[in-house]
Amino acid sequence: MASARPARSRSGAQCWQLLLTLSILTFACDACKKVILHVPSQLDAEKFVGRVNLKECFQSANLIHSSDPDFQILEDGSIYATNAILLSSEERSFTILLYNTENHEERKLHVLLQHQTKKRHSKEKVLRRAKRRWAPIPCSMQENSLGPFPLFLQQIQSDTAQNYTIFYSIRGPGVDREPMNLFYVERDTGNLYCTRPVDREEYESFELIAFATTPDGYTPELPLPLLIRIEDENDNYPIFTETTYVFTVSENCRVGSTVGQVCATDKDEPDTMHTRLKYSIIEQLPAYPTLFSMHPTTGVITTSSSQLDRELIDKYQLKIKVQDMGGQYFGLQTTSTCIINIGDANDNLPTFTRTSYVTSVEENTVDVEILRVTVEDKDLMNTANWRANYTILKGNENGNFKIVTDPKTNEGVLCVVKPLNYEEREQVNLQIGVVNEAPYSKEASSQSIMSTATVTVNVKNQDEGPECSPLVQTVQIKENVPVGTKSRGYKAYDPETRSSSGIRYKKLTDPKGWVTINENEGSITVFRNLDREAESVRGGIYNITILASDKDGRTCTGTLGIILEDVNDNGPVIPKRTVVICKPVLASADIVAVDPDEPANGPPFDFSLDSDADSDIERKWRLKKINDTAARLFFQEDLPFGTYQVPVRVTDRHGVSLITPLTVKLCDCVTENDCTLRTDPRIGHGEVRLGKWAILAILLGIALLFCILFTLVCGGTGVAKQPKVFPDDLAQQNLIVSNTEAPGDDKICSTNGFTTHTAGCSAQGICGTMGSGVKNGGQETIEMVKGGHQTMDSCRGTGHHHTLDSCRGGPVEVDNCRYTYSEWHNYTQPRLGEESIRGHTLIKN
Repeated sequence: MASARPARSRSGAQCWQLLLTLSILTFACDACKKVILHVPSQLDAEKFVGRVNLKECFQSANLIHSSDPDFQILEDGSIYATNAILLSSEERSFTILLYNTENHEERKLHVLLQHQTKKRHSKEKVLRRAKRRWAPIPCSMQENSLGPFPLFLQQIQSDTAQNYTIFYSIRGPGVDREPMNLFYVERDTGNLYCTRPVDREEYESFELIAFATTPDGYTPELPLPLLIRIEDENDNYPIFTETTYVFTVSENCRVGSTVGQVCATDKDEPDTMHTRLKYSIIEQLPAYPTLFSMHPTTGVITTSSSQLDRELIDKYQLKIKVQDMGGQYFGLQTTSTCIINIGDANDNLPTFTRTSYVTSVEENTVDVEILRVTVEDKDLMNTANWRANYTILKGNENGNFKIVTDPKTNEGVLCVVKPLNYEEREQVNLQIGVVNEAPYSKEASSQSIMSTATVTVNVKNQDEGPECSPLVQTVQIKENVPVGTKSRGYKAYDPETRSSSGIRYKKLTDPKGWVTINENEGSITVFRNLDREAESVRGGIYNITILASDKDGRTCTGTLGIILEDVNDNGPVIPKRTVVICKPVLASADIVAVDPDEPANGPPFDFSLDSDADSDIERKWRLKKINDTAARLFFQEDLPFGTYQVPVRVTDRHGVSLITPLTVKLCDCVTENDCTLRTDPRIGHGEVRLGKWAILAILLGIALLFCILFTLVCGGTGVAKQPKVFPDDLAQQNLIVSNTEAPGDDKICSTNGFTTHTAGCSAQGICGTMGSGVKNGGQETIEMVKGGHQTMDSCRGTGHHHTLDSCRGGPVEVDNCRYTYSEWHNYTQPRLGEESIRGHTLIKN
């Protein structure tokens, strides 16, 4: 009996354990509640249906199976239709089997698909609604839903509706805030509807506030928060961060050496199959042998062979692919190119003289040197195998530091290029590495690829003002928005409190004065009409400078870039408005039009002749389109040479047009330049105009010739022994030689003698009546004018300058007019040379 009692007690304990296990299993099974998904009546193949939380049902499941072959369940709970399905009835259900192969446990999750309708008023739902309380109701809708719209989402109802007449209303984003009128609720029933499809990449969820009020304004319930999640659809392709990746790997490197890492992004919902990316190499050139492999999840490219030889092949090209949905066949995919250069090697590696360094820097300082590190390298100095290249391996994700090489000492100079923030990080740990400019040789492959060292940077605190971060912020506005339109603007914050409260804003620069800024909020309001084609807009962005200040007067400056969306407010125009057609060689001319609007509002252009002003335009001229922006203008008749006005209408792709009056010159020429240099396009007679210096040079030349002639004439009269008078015809002539460079009225009689050598006799001659010889400011005039017999007095004076008095009447008597040949020669030669040089200089000018 004694032995049986313990056995009975052990049996009872086992029964209690069994009951406890069954209770736990029963509780676990209860955790797998039925899931209801609202779907359209028609589902396409590979269409996303919805998502269920498998972790709540069974945490350790490693095998997932669907009881309905028309549906596929992925690891993250995403449900996809494998075939096109048409829901004939309002509901369809299937079971998801969750199984753990290690401990042979299984769970079942029942999924009910309900056909979406605008209103449901069945008795069952009315009873179920009556049991609902005024509490947050989980709600979701499918991204890019096909409707029908308005789409029923959920019903909100208050228990107080049993005692009062309740009116329901909602507020929040999607109702009375952007995007406006996306959701609405029926006032009497509380049915919540969506009016149009939603893009999850633009709006992940909507937080609405529901209100329940009586007709007289009494509020029996507190405002109810409603969260509407947008279920993601795989509608975005993964995109590589670069179109072409370029990496370099040393020849003779080990198998498994890292070549580089590629990266792609996907705008779909994170941590779902829609963003689960798989990388792969789909082609290698040259194809053989296969030398590289890629990690499917990290995108790291490694070497799979040691046969890299730069002397044989110095570059490989890989075509790589990234695909979402974990690489499944129906996932979206994108390809890119990766170029791998095989570099030459050396046999010694640079190594740091120390393995760790400690330095410090004050926050908000920039462009300062904080540390120098040295390396040792046994290779030949001042060569690519000796010169060191430093890099920051870790800790510089924000780009605060850079490390460069001092070309004289080969030291690594660590600098701060972006201000540090003490409130964010008091200490920064960097890992730096060094390599040679030349890659490593095969002998060096057994050693460490890169020598590294750690640098601890301590950040010192400073009292600072507001922070404008990011420095450049943008806002997007259409250029035709009305004046008074408000938009978000610039935001700065206090780095100590991480808040924008108490910060005031002011414009520093606004080139066109287009906007005003709210002093307290930083938001902007359109003050004048915006014009994307204005000169101050570069690349469609209009920049204004904002000054943010705190209560202590400390400031920061940032830039707000207003991205102006283009509208079609400009017609195409022909910049070159004068066209020359050389009629003997050409029958047409090309015209090109431009549109200052975006390409979407620009070409292709349509060209036509505007015949409203002249009905003969189409008879004389013809247009033929060459391409999207150019046309060719032909004359159709044998038009005479001359200038014609041809109005051309150019219309863009949206029908906006503009008439450009063209001036067309029909010219008898070979090239356009031949025509533009002529005044008469037919005859081609040009107009030759002489400048003032050319005219002056001609006059000086004439004056020089007359001076020489006058000298010869006067010299010839001195040889005659008998007084001679000029012939009657000569006496009646006027001889005027003028070299005029400046006006003058003062007249001084000049007795500059002109004589010839006469031995043993006095030189007598009649030179006629000699008028005034004027010399004033470079002007000399010698005149022989008509007159009778006159007397010449005092022909010879002291020196070389004499005075010739104007003597009128009576015969000319020459007193003491004896000159030697050398005196005559000394007088005439310098003056003739001076006049010749002066005339030659003026001709050049």
